Amino acid sequence: MQRRFAQLDVFASEPMRGNPLAVVVDGDGLTDDDMARFANWTNLSETTFLLPPTDPSADYRVRIFTTTGELPFAGHPTIGSCRAWLDHGGVPATSGTVVQECGVGLVAIRSVGSRLAFAAPPLMRSGTVEATAIAEIEAAIGVDVIDAAWADNGPGWIAVEVADAATVRSIVPDFRALPDVKLGIVGRADADDHDVEVRAFFPGSGSHFEDPVTGSLNAAIAMWLMGRHPSLRSYVARQGTALGRDGRVHLERDDAGDIWVGGDTVGLVTGTLTL
Repeated sequence: MQRRFAQLDVFASEPMRGNPLAVVVDGDGLTDDDMARFANWTNLSETTFLLPPTDPSADYRVRIFTTTGELPFAGHPTIGSCRAWLDHGGVPATSGTVVQECGVGLVAIRSVGSRLAFAAPPLMRSGTVEATAIAEIEAAIGVDVIDAAWADNGPGWIAVEVADAATVRSIVPDFRALPDVKLGIVGRADADDHDVEVRAFFPGSGSHFEDPVTGSLNAAIAMWLMGRHPSLRSYVARQGTALGRDGRVHLERDDAGDIWVGGDTVGLVTGTLTL
């Protein structure tokens, strides 16, 4: 069957500088195995499938697959899937706000100029990280941890803060000392176009990988940092420099206390596929 398809670069304003995403726009009728097999074949960090919503409050439903399994939520697939849905004729029930249904429930997405931003979902797990785990993290990344917390909004992140952006960029992790942990590292930057530097590491296939630009992690880090510093209302995170990328994630807390995670998208491929 011919299905509409798009591939986008998310959290970037220039091609091939962000995090790629494959989107099957016509995902209805595919089985779980069909989706898993195609996501494995694309070999991208995530592939999404757009479906009719089951919740009447939603505009569309998305299922998010990595090469090895399904995620209840992820940030760059949320922004990229919404952009693909809009580009392929999607019209939200409420002007200016798209409501996405996914594994964690309903996620609101709004336009900020040409940029899309989603409301960060609540953390599924928060709070302090055990001292033994922090010691293992320090051994794995080779630098001192200033602070750490669980920041799990679906993928299962632990967020750690280190001295500064230069320290983040210098890290060469040894994950033999730290198996099966999804780790986000943040450090403050002194720069005109970004405020913090972020890196994300996750396990898979017996090793660890670095993610180019990670919406879910940046959403969780923003909840953590803004919770610690109530006067912090907005900032820009840079991510991906260690991989030759130059992603930007825009974080903002509104008057209601919701944190919005925004990013640009660049469409690279559009067409049909047989699936």
